[in-house]
Amino acid sequence: MTYVVTDNCIACKYTDCVEVCPVDCFYEGENMLVIHPDECIDCGVCEPECPADAIRPDTEPDMDAWVEFNRQYALVWPVIITRKDPLPEATERDGETGKREKYFSEAPGQGG
Repeated sequence: MTYVVTDNCIACKYTDCVEVCPVDCFYEGENMLVIHPDECIDCGVCEPECPADAIRPDTEPDMDAWVEFNRQYALVWPVIITRKDPLPEATERDGETGKREKYFSEAPGQGG
């Protein structure tokens, strides 16, 4: 099992999760985070830290595409280990549907 970040992170990018991760497997895009599924040790400490409920176990239905999505961007985005402020529109966008099609950016974040 591994944990992955899903579309509710897009346009929110809460980073509370990165500071509790014992293996630094979070990677930062311009407007979301991903978890490298091969680096995640399945400890689960990140999941309750996400205010947007965007971190899910890969054992839930239909997670295969999110596992590959997380792997793809973890390979090109910088690692993030320090908490940052969420995006300005985080509260407004939290829970919105269709965020991947509307807002997702492939651009990397700054990491750190």
